[in-house]
Amino acid sequence: MRPRTAQTVDRLVLLVATVGLAARQYGAPSRAFWDDIPIDQGYVVITLTLTIGLFGALTPFHTVSLRRQAKRKDLLRQQILSHFGRLIAIALRSNAGIDPGDLGLHVWRVGRMIRPPWRPRLIRLATYRLGSTPATRTFKPTRGMGVVGLSWKRNEETSVDVTALSARLTNSKAFADYRAQQGDDAVMGLSWEDFNRVKHRGAVFASPIRDGGGEFVGCVSVDASHGYSSLDTPELWHEINALCAEIGDENLPYL
Repeated sequence: MRPRTAQTVDRLVLLVATVGLAARQYGAPSRAFWDDIPIDQGYVVITLTLTIGLFGALTPFHTVSLRRQAKRKDLLRQQILSHFGRLIAIALRSNAGIDPGDLGLHVWRVGRMIRPPWRPRLIRLATYRLGSTPATRTFKPTRGMGVVGLSWKRNEETSVDVTALSARLTNSKAFADYRAQQGDDAVMGLSWEDFNRVKHRGAVFASPIRDGGGEFVGCVSVDASHGYSSLDTPELWHEINALCAEIGDENLPYL
């Protein structure tokens, strides 16, 4: 039971007990109704009063739910850190000269915006990186925007050698011409300005998190400043996909 649901149950029990005590006090719906209950009326009043005190002060269902949620969050965090450690080991074995603090792991969820534009966007729920640089930049891509947006659009594993793309597209004219010839997906659905904001992450990999029906609900992405060809291995994809499976649709709310 999720905390919000548990809180609703606590309030419902409190409401029922309060209404019951008031009804007993004023004889509603009738005195005969309460007289026909085969329990001593004193016990009824005591039980209702204790219930009001218990659920009003302690909110037991909500408290238990919060404790379970905290345990689930801790377990999920440990699982993510375990996979992140293995991803760092893969990066170090790649001989691409990747610093352990450079590798980043991100978990994303599809969310709807409460302000215009109303289109669904990917919201970054968590970021794991050993180093403090590069600083994580604000990025809320729509479907088809960025590597994670392409993974959403295709509902499949997607990766881009951004370093190679950046070396080819050195100015706005080259970028516009390439986009016109190859289509939006070739430049990750980005504008020239957005491309310049994110091109410092030279190797990006993303894999979907799906619900029970196979629909895209989020994704896991891994990025580094360089080393795409060295990182693009079955071993790396295995770790990313295994983490996506462990997180799943049911665990996204706990991040």
